[in-house]
Amino acid sequence: MTFEEIYALACQRKKEMPEGKGTTELFKKGPHGIGKKLVEEAAESWMAARFESHDAQCLELSQVLYYVAVMMAEKGIKLEEVYAKL
Repeated sequence: MTFEEIYALACQRKKEMPEGKGTTELFKKGPHGIGKKLVEEAAESWMAARFESHDAQCLELSQVLYYVAVMMAEKGIKLEEVYAKL
């Protein structure tokens, strides 16, 4: 899955708000709840880099990317806006 696909999924979940999805619950909590989850996953990726396997770190980093996309969807930030800052 590419980041563009992850972003599209996050935007779709924001639009549809499917019941039973953790992402739906985060959208209900708004930027604060999403931000807390993003920080949590960033910290877990850091700890995985220090103390866990390569595979574990890959998993944690994939979760960071997902929650970045969720925050972008929450705030209406487009891919192009972020890419322009790279």
